[in-house]
Amino acid sequence: MGDCLQRTDDEDDADAEAEGLRKIIHVDMDAFFASVEQRDNPELRGKPVAVGGSSGRGVVAAASYEARKFGVKSAMPSVTAKRKCPDLIFVKSRFDAYREVSQQIRAIFRDYTDHVEPLSLDEAYLDVTEDRKGLGSATAIAQDIRRRIREETRLTASAGVSYNKFLAKLASDQNKPDGICVIRPGQGAGFVQSLPIRRFHGVGPKAEEKMKRLGIETGADLAAKDLAWLTAHFGSFGEYLFRAARAVDLRPVRANRMRKSVGGERTFGEDQSEDGELRETLDRIVDIVWERIERAGAKGRTVTLKLKYNDFTLHTRAKSVAQLVADKATFAAMARELLEEELPLPRPIRLMGLTLSNLEGVVPKDRRPPDAQLSLL
Repeated sequence: MGDCLQRTDDEDDADAEAEGLRKIIHVDMDAFFASVEQRDNPELRGKPVAVGGSSGRGVVAAASYEARKFGVKSAMPSVTAKRKCPDLIFVKSRFDAYREVSQQIRAIFRDYTDHVEPLSLDEAYLDVTEDRKGLGSATAIAQDIRRRIREETRLTASAGVSYNKFLAKLASDQNKPDGICVIRPGQGAGFVQSLPIRRFHGVGPKAEEKMKRLGIETGADLAAKDLAWLTAHFGSFGEYLFRAARAVDLRPVRANRMRKSVGGERTFGEDQSEDGELRETLDRIVDIVWERIERAGAKGRTVTLKLKYNDFTLHTRAKSVAQLVADKATFAAMARELLEEELPLPRPIRLMGLTLSNLEGVVPKDRRPPDAQLSLL
């Protein structure tokens, strides 16, 4: 469990109550899709497994911990994953199975609190400020949830416990897999400032590279910069970084948060401008985003293509249809049509993204029935 658990559960709750703080748990299933496949197929246990397509243009949707040791990770092209791990076993995704397990897990969550905010099939925030079962502390609640998940699904989950969402999510990743980390009142800023900057949510490879050029490698380096400096170098993102470095997050757990769009984007290591290269990139993004659409159970009418040029100007083009986008082929065709209308590009781009929006009939994420028929990552 690392060094996160340093004091008693009673001290944990007494401090939180004295300071009027919330008690937040972030639960994150361990290598969820791959773990379900290994659970259901004993021949896969202990072996490097990737969920996703193995074809030339396939993308890894999830990787087992055995595969991650070789550097295989989600959103990686399958050919790259196979090169990193020659013994990698590819299995096709089974979203019906993943959704069924996800519903089991959410039912467990709701035994402890009505304040559940799912982020995807395999993770969620819980506000357990009210101790419904009288277990005595948020830490004890998290431990009991993890026990029940193991017993009822034969899968493992990691949990982070703290007084806000930002810290709870960081903590859940601290002792993976099958671990727990508790960040108590008074410990948040110190914990955050001890982390490498890449652990901050929203800091991707490009942002990390820029920060390192500016001398920022840890949370402590970030905390040493004032708001004006961060805003000058990072725009509105600087405000988030200023708060994050001080472990400040006032967002509540939203049990009925409605999704407005589903999408994804890719920032290139080198600017792209060749038509063929752009079409191939678009196909990879379609694969990734469609998987997110399926996970979210989203149905929408508008597809938006986002392009960021090498001068950082942003251009978007959207297309809407009367009928809901019901399958991947339709989504891909709309995306390709949008790109073709832009070719040839006036200058190279550094980012491409796709989004499905104008959503209808999306049930709040924690209230979907287990047998929901989801036509549409």
